[in-house]
Amino acid sequence: MNEITSSLATLREQLETQNLSCIVQKDDRVLTSKLRGIRPLLDWIKQEEDLHGALVADKIVGKAAAMLYALMGVKGVFAEVISESGLAVLKKHGIYVEYSTLTPNIKSRDGMGLCPMEQTVLTIDEPLAAYIALTKKAEQLRIAVQKNGELKTQTKKRLQD
Repeated sequence: MNEITSSLATLREQLETQNLSCIVQKDDRVLTSKLRGIRPLLDWIKQEEDLHGALVADKIVGKAAAMLYALMGVKGVFAEVISESGLAVLKKHGIYVEYSTLTPNIKSRDGMGLCPMEQTVLTIDEPLAAYIALTKKAEQLRIAVQKNGELKTQTKKRLQD
C-alpha cells in the first residue's frame, strides 16, 4: 500500500466515523465539513486555503466538485460516490482517485433530475471558469431559498390571522 492509498484509507475512515461530508488533509493540517454539496469547497477556495497537494475524502464527487478539486490542486481524492464526468475530470488533471461507487451522474436532492451544480458545469472544461459559474449558481440558490423561507413565513402569518 503506497503513501497516498494509506492516507486516503485513513481519511475515508474519518469521513465515515465522524459522519462528515468532506475531509481534506495537507501535511498536519486537516479541514472537515458536514455541510452538503460543494459549499465547503467554495468556502475554502474563497478563503484562499492552500490545499495544493492535499488529500481528500468526500461523500459525493460529481463534475462540479472534481473541477474545484482540480482548481485547488489536490493530489488524491477518495469518493464514496463519483460520477463518470467527475472521474474523467480528476484523471484529466492527474489527480489520483479511488471510489466505492461509480454512477453516470449526480442527481438533484429531490432525485428529479441532474444536480443544479452539475448542470452548471455541464459544458465547462476549465476549473477557474467552473468556480466562477458555481459561485454564481450557489448565490442564486441561496437567494431563492431565502425568498422561499420568507414566503413560507408570510403565508404562515396570514393563515394564523
